[in-house]
Amino acid sequence: MLDKTIYKQILNASFNAPIDVEFWDGEKVSYGDGEPIAKIIMHEVIPVKDIMSHASLTFGEAYMDGKIEIQGDIQKLVTTVYNSKDSFLNSSKFAKLVPKHSHTEKKSKADVQSHYDIGNDFYEKWLDPTMTYSCAYFASEDDSLEDAQWNKVRHILNKLNAKPGEKLLDIGCGWGTLIFTAAKEYNLEATGVTLSQQQYDFVTKKIEAEGLQDRVHIYLEDYRELKDKYDHVTSVGMFEHVGKENLEAYFEQINHLLVENGTALIHGITGQHNGAGVDAWINKYIFPGGYVPNIAENVEHIMHASLQIDDIEPLRRHYQKTLEIWTENFHNVSEEVISRYGERFYRMWDLYLQSCAASFESGNIDVVQYLMTKGPSGTDLPMTRAYMYQADTKHGVK
Repeated sequence: MLDKTIYKQILNASFNAPIDVEFWDGEKVSYGDGEPIAKIIMHEVIPVKDIMSHASLTFGEAYMDGKIEIQGDIQKLVTTVYNSKDSFLNSSKFAKLVPKHSHTEKKSKADVQSHYDIGNDFYEKWLDPTMTYSCAYFASEDDSLEDAQWNKVRHILNKLNAKPGEKLLDIGCGWGTLIFTAAKEYNLEATGVTLSQQQYDFVTKKIEAEGLQDRVHIYLEDYRELKDKYDHVTSVGMFEHVGKENLEAYFEQINHLLVENGTALIHGITGQHNGAGVDAWINKYIFPGGYVPNIAENVEHIMHASLQIDDIEPLRRHYQKTLEIWTENFHNVSEEVISRYGERFYRMWDLYLQSCAASFESGNIDVVQYLMTKGPSGTDLPMTRAYMYQADTKHGVK
C-alpha cells in the first residue's frame, strides 16, 4: 500500500483553516479544528515529484482532469493556502525563475488571441453589459458590477483631467467601453489598439452602428508600432501581457506616444510583496506569456522612461469583488459553458476565477492605477486630488 505520510505532511502544513481530505483509498482525514471550509477528494495518486517541482501546475491540472474534487468554496480554500505561513503550496515557497517566453509581435498576437478570441459570446455570458474584462471600481458597496465598471472607466478618464477635443489612446482597448465613453461623454478623439481579432471586429461594428467614425478609431496593431502623438494614454490590464523583458520598453513607448505635459493612466495587476512573477498553471492554460510585475519594478521602469508619477491608487479589494461577481455569473451559466466547451474547460475557468479572487483577498497580488505625466509632474493638473472626485461626482461616480 502506498505510504501517504508525505501527502499528509504537505496537507497539514498547507492550510490555516480546517479542511477534510478523502484519499484515493477511502481514508478520511480532518485537518484543523472547527467546521471545515471545504473537502478535498483525491481520486488518484498524484506523483510527489510533480508536486515538488510544479505544485500549482500539478494541482491545477489534477483539478481540471477530475483527479481532485473540491467540495466547498475554492476561493476560501486557496486563500487559506496564501495565508498559511508554513504552507508548502504557497507561491512564495515554490516560486520558480521566470521562464523565458517570446514576446515578439507575432508571438504576442498569438498569446492575446488564445485568450481573448475564445469568442465574444463566451465573455458575454458572464461579463456585464459593458463587456469590460478588468477590475471594476465600487464607489459604493451596493454598486452593481455594471455600475462599478462605468465607475472605473469614468474614474480613469477623470484622473486625466482631459479637455474636449484632445486626443486619447487606449492600449489594449478590449471591447471599447473606455474609448466610446471618452468620445461620447468627454468629447475626446479616442483611439483604441488591440491584438484581438474578435475585439477589433466588435468595436469596428459598434463604431459604424453609432456613427462615430470621426471620433473613435480602432487598430488591430501592436502598441510598439504606433507612431502618432496623443494628449493622453490609457492602458487597462495590459502590462501583464508584455513580458518582464519588455516592461521598460512598454513605459518608454508610452512616453514616446505622449505630447509634452501629456498624461497617462496605467491600470494593472501588481505584486506588493511576493506576489509578482509567473504562475506556471495560469501561464500554461490562461495567459501564455503573462508576467505580473511588483510595484517596485513598475516604478523603476516609469522613472527610467522619464515619466513622472502623479498618483498611485491600489484597488485590491475592488478586484476581489469583481472576480467574486464574475464567478457567480460564471456558475449561473455553467450548463451552457459545459455544453459548448466541455467539462474540463469549465473547471479550468472556474479554478482560474476563484484562485485569482483568493490571490487578491489574501493580498498576494494587487491592482494599481498609476497616473503619470510626461514632463514636470502635474504641470497641467490641479494642485490636489479634489478635481478627480469632483469630476467623479459630475459623471455619476458616487
